[in-house]
Amino acid sequence: MSTDFLFRANSYLQQTTAVVIGQTEDGGIILDRTVFYPTGGGQPGDQGVMILSHGQQVAIVNTIYAPDRSQIAHVLETDAARPAIGDTVTVQLHWELRFKRMRVHTALHLLTTVLPYPVTGGAIGDGEGRLDFDIPDAGMDKDEIAQELARRISLEADVTEQWITDDELLAKPEMIKTMSVKPPMGSGRVRLIDIAGLDLQPCGGTHVKNTREIGTVLVTNIEKKGKQNRRVRIALA
Repeated sequence: MSTDFLFRANSYLQQTTAVVIGQTEDGGIILDRTVFYPTGGGQPGDQGVMILSHGQQVAIVNTIYAPDRSQIAHVLETDAARPAIGDTVTVQLHWELRFKRMRVHTALHLLTTVLPYPVTGGAIGDGEGRLDFDIPDAGMDKDEIAQELARRISLEADVTEQWITDDELLAKPEMIKTMSVKPPMGSGRVRLIDIAGLDLQPCGGTHVKNTREIGTVLVTNIEKKGKQNRRVRIALA
């Protein structure tokens, strides 16, 4: 049985009731549905709490894919009480943390439009993030990048999702901007994140509904990581 990834349809859901359908070898709790995003694509796994059937709350310290990647495992704190298979539980996100990651993730998508170069790596932190670009020319002005990123954020563009088939994506390889992280394929369809008039690319992560929610973003540093590799770091103000 697969986990229903509720966050894909609505990144703003903060809690849900669910039924325990399994447990990983290291104790991760697999549910039939969840609002928790698992580590992947440069975005960390969500944290929060699980409320057991008798009312006890235990901390969820990480969220990961189970060995069967159609399922998601919720990693509980060490020595926490664990529900049994078949139990009904409630899971609640650490929302402030998740929302920061959503803002950063959407800002990084916009950064790829300011710097339209192949992306060789990236990471999303708690209020900050970075992308590595394959850029042949080292001449990059931090303030100019920040100003153009701010301009695009200020356009208040809607952020929506759409789906295409695996074959449609393979026919349009230019849509894949990341060289190191490939979009999730194999299920027959691929999720795209559309920032209206600005960007369209495959992504399984969580995003804000409109660019105005990103807020003010600083370009904090540009690092040389190789002959043609430049790491651009951003942070929420």
